[in-house]
Amino acid sequence: MPDQNGEPKRPDPEALLREAATETRGHLKVFLGAAPGVGKTYEMLLSAAAQRRAGVDVVIGLIETHGRVETEALVHGFEIVPLKHVDYNGRHLQEMDLDAILARRPALVLVDELAHTNAPESRHPKRYQDVEDLLAAGIDVYTAVNIQHLESLNDVVQQITRIQVRETVPDAFLDRADEIEVIDLTPADLIQRLKEGKVYVPGTAERALAHYFSAGNLTALRELALRRTAQRVDQQLLSHMQAHAISGPWSAGDRILVVVNEHPKAAALVRYARRMAERLGAPWTALYVETPRSLRLGEAARDRIAEALRMAERLGGEAVTIPGRELAGEILDYAAKNNFSHLVIGRSRRSRLREMLFGSITSEIVRRAGNVAVHVVTGDDKAAPALKTVDTRAAAPFDVRPYLVTAAVVAVALGGGEVLARFLNVQNVALVFLTAVLISAVAFGLGPALFASLLSVLAFNLFFLPPYFSITISDPENVVALFFFLVVALVASNLTASVRAQALVARQRARTTEDLYLFSRKLAGIASMDDLLWAISSQVASMLKVRVVLFLPENGSLELKTAWPPEDVAEEADLAAAKWSWESNKPAGRGADTLPGARRLFLPMRTGRGPVAVIGIDSDKQGPLLRPDERRLLDALSDQAALAIERINLSDDFDRAQRAAERDRLQAALLTSISHDLRTPLASILGAADGLAALPDLTADDRKALLATIQEEAERLNRFIANLLDMTKLESGAIAPTMGLVDIGEIVGSTLRRAERILAGHRVETALAADLPMVKLDPVLFEQVLFNLLDNAAKYAPAGTTIRIEGRREDEAVSLRVTDEGLGIPPADLERVFDKFYRVRKSDSQRAGTGLGLAICRGFVEAMGGTIETGNRADRPGAVFTVTLPAQPEATP
Repeated sequence: MPDQNGEPKRPDPEALLREAATETRGHLKVFLGAAPGVGKTYEMLLSAAAQRRAGVDVVIGLIETHGRVETEALVHGFEIVPLKHVDYNGRHLQEMDLDAILARRPALVLVDELAHTNAPESRHPKRYQDVEDLLAAGIDVYTAVNIQHLESLNDVVQQITRIQVRETVPDAFLDRADEIEVIDLTPADLIQRLKEGKVYVPGTAERALAHYFSAGNLTALRELALRRTAQRVDQQLLSHMQAHAISGPWSAGDRILVVVNEHPKAAALVRYARRMAERLGAPWTALYVETPRSLRLGEAARDRIAEALRMAERLGGEAVTIPGRELAGEILDYAAKNNFSHLVIGRSRRSRLREMLFGSITSEIVRRAGNVAVHVVTGDDKAAPALKTVDTRAAAPFDVRPYLVTAAVVAVALGGGEVLARFLNVQNVALVFLTAVLISAVAFGLGPALFASLLSVLAFNLFFLPPYFSITISDPENVVALFFFLVVALVASNLTASVRAQALVARQRARTTEDLYLFSRKLAGIASMDDLLWAISSQVASMLKVRVVLFLPENGSLELKTAWPPEDVAEEADLAAAKWSWESNKPAGRGADTLPGARRLFLPMRTGRGPVAVIGIDSDKQGPLLRPDERRLLDALSDQAALAIERINLSDDFDRAQRAAERDRLQAALLTSISHDLRTPLASILGAADGLAALPDLTADDRKALLATIQEEAERLNRFIANLLDMTKLESGAIAPTMGLVDIGEIVGSTLRRAERILAGHRVETALAADLPMVKLDPVLFEQVLFNLLDNAAKYAPAGTTIRIEGRREDEAVSLRVTDEGLGIPPADLERVFDKFYRVRKSDSQRAGTGLGLAICRGFVEAMGGTIETGNRADRPGAVFTVTLPAQPEATP
């Protein structure tokens, strides 16, 4: 269908990716109940029975019948995976056996009580996380849950029923469901079932009727269930339309920003923003502004902020923390820059008098919001459940030293004022005390500055305002002066202390930024993986004051590569948590949703290509392992480290690719050599042998010529095979020269005798200096070097030309030169003639070879501590090969 411009409408890539992602996962169907007792489990069993009759492999992972006869009757006939028995604090608990189900691998598994909290030491703290593992394994799941267990509706349900539900399921889990079937009954029918004892036993049923199961409560819960399901259906329809390029109503581009702080009501604000985002189909963000006041917050307040931000991420939003000073301005500026159309904030907690005197952040935001729609969420503070926090920080001991120093500064100001009072008006002396207040505020902060203000007012009154040494003031003008001096001192101390706090925050951020910059530079200069991992672990440990372990994939499994301190080791539980974090690409271990009982917190280190490593951290402190600012710092360090690890991995991959390409090239060259160069002498040998066998009447000369051909080609074939074997030895490191003092002249003579046949068509000249010393080398290897050089010269020099061998002493070395009168070596090939299987071809008349002779020469010469070089003659065309070996000073010529 065309769009507004007449172009064909294309499917939304993100919707297509979402559909593709579901193809590899199991199918999730949720039976959503409006209230307990509506028949979720019953309907789930009926649907599963229909699947079983259709031939689907169905098993029961866990079913809670609650003693209901009808439900128990439906269970019969299903295969039931035995429950896992867990002993905890003397209690015998039964849990679903996740590992047994994964090992059984059915097509469909039934899992009841989705919001259930698992027993301690289970793989996951919540049952819905077990279901996620089943889906990831490709197993379809039927599950059941009531609407009151949905995370974003937790506070709404509490307001309706006056009962707080402790066990919740994230909305994001329900959003991933492929099907949602609402199980509903009218309030009258459900109450009747309750009275008949089909939901609870009689005693429990009476209490339920009096509290939870009132007609009003049930009606409200039904509406929540139907609305939530309608939102999900609308979302599925929208995704279908986007994936298939179907024209329809699209989102208007709304974006929602919710502001959180340390107040317990922050969690309710996050839930409200989630529900609002779901209704509008809009992205949303939770924002926390970190001000100088944040430095004075206790651990409990920090935990509340961190929990609110983590809740936003769990519910599908984005969590952002920014530094700032003036809250209203920072919030509105962030909203404007990021195009947020809705702003969710809590109502002011100040009293009416304080609002009249000092105003409030809420009023300031509403007044300056402009086109941004501001949603002020009210609520009963007493009814707001405080988040579970533990203040693990011991109360800081009172430090009296700043106050003593402040008193000393004021005393110095008093002495200075006494001197100046003899020459100046008494009102000017107040400036001396004001200076002392500013000094105290800059050096020690607000508390000592206020103390300095009080001391200064007292000193100024006692020593400079009549009557002296009395707190009584006789002159009304002095009362006014003293009052305004006090006001100025208090304002100045507050402003100076605020500036000092901002400076401390800025200094801390600058130090962190500098550390990150130096860390990035250090990573850029590291080339080996071992050095990189040591640098990462030591940097994280030093900046966060934690112990660090790093796991990297190796041969299909995770391996501990480094630890800080180095003697730290990983236990089996740590390895299991690290493996789960790697496979699921999610945090695991201490403080996470998975394996929270582990000693360490494990986080995957990710890049755009996926996870590259897993980092584990732990420390001896109790409570939360990392504060929000420390978690952000760890994320920054982890991102930089992941990029550095990927850089080295890519470099290694490139090197391996180069080696593989070189190996393929060498293999192709070897096959070419074997198929052509080795076949040529074999063909000559076979031809001569066939001639001898087929022609018995050959003359003696013809027979001798054929035998000579066989011998010559056999020797040639032997040389080819010997070269291949020598190159194999060189590459495997099996060449171990047997060094000894040798006369070069003897090596030249034996080599010429060996090469007599291949040099038969050339003139050979030798010019060895008389003062050549004995040289320490392996005679067998060196003879092969010289033989290969002569063989190469015979191939590329025309018949009848001269091949010359020269030897002379050059300082502390002996050089041996082999020159020919061929066409020489092209300049572009001078550095390549020593490569394996490389040959310079000039004409078809030249003799073939394997291209290994010169490569073997270089390998043998370097193995004996020498060098070999090539070049072209200066006096005429021809090639020059120079072998240089160290001479022995004590040797005799």
